[in-house]
Amino acid sequence: MCHAAANGHLEVLKYARAKGCPWGQNTCHAAAASGHLEVLKYAHENDCQWGQGTCECAAYYGHLECIKYAHENHCPWDDKTLNLAAANGHVECLKYAHENGCPWDDTGRAIYKAAVNGHLTCLKYARENGCPWNEYVCEAAASSGDLEVLQYATGMAENQP
Repeated sequence: MCHAAANGHLEVLKYARAKGCPWGQNTCHAAAASGHLEVLKYAHENDCQWGQGTCECAAYYGHLECIKYAHENHCPWDDKTLNLAAANGHVECLKYAHENGCPWDDTGRAIYKAAVNGHLTCLKYARENGCPWNEYVCEAAASSGDLEVLQYATGMAENQP
């Protein structure tokens, strides 16, 4: 079922379900990871379980509409959703999740992940919207090899109490 969901084969999924083939959270995760919103909707509307991994997969791959649908339909999420969006440069996913109550973790992992992967827009958004700063951000920014990211990070570090 996961392969059908991941490849967006909605009719195959419907047929398989009608014949009693089992599915579970991984079906929703696969649909979200691949950005197949209609498949995700079908699975959810037909009692397929989902969990935090659904939002995490959508955030990792930048599928904003899947995150929106999952959140609006009470799919759980946590700071890992923000961390994965930031790590992969998906600022719209990062913004949506944060603005809709997804919490930052206490360690500043989203800022670190954005910096180490050279995602300046995500780094700025996280910093400007309350994500905790940590002592490793400048090192992470340097390791990204992106001078602009490093300049931003060192500028922010100079302003830390």
